[in-house]
Amino acid sequence: MGLLFCKWLLPLYLGNMHPFYVSVTEIRHNNAKQRLEVSCRVFADDFENTLKKTYNTSFDIIKPTNRKLVDSLAADYIKKHLIVNIDGKTVQLQYLGYKIEEDAAWCFFESKVGPKVSKVRLKDDLLFESHDSQVNMVHVIVKDERKSTKLDNPKADAEFNF
Repeated sequence: MGLLFCKWLLPLYLGNMHPFYVSVTEIRHNNAKQRLEVSCRVFADDFENTLKKTYNTSFDIIKPTNRKLVDSLAADYIKKHLIVNIDGKTVQLQYLGYKIEEDAAWCFFESKVGPKVSKVRLKDDLLFESHDSQVNMVHVIVKDERKSTKLDNPKADAEFNF
């Protein structure tokens, strides 16, 4: 049994302990309000560590003593690493805030756009500089049609046609 464990089961056991790095971004066109609604879900600890390193500062994302600072860092970082282009025009994302849910940080944005969206192009390299194995899942919803893709570091660009 010992040899069997060392040769076959130990690698499986250790493989399950290896951390994985994933984010999920959803971009929804709200036609009635003529705006994009964007949410980004990242593991809170990974996001906090990336923000600390990027901005050379210290804070607790779950229980911040200075929420304004954390909001500012989160907004700035995501706006630099999630670039959305609608029908040939870059969208200016307005940061709404973040919330912690279990082990994840949810960051929310919106932007005014017109009533029609035909093409969504984006760059999403959230946390790529922190984790070589980072995977970013992207879901885009326009007129109740959902399209998705998976971006494996270093692939950061995607395009959706509606």
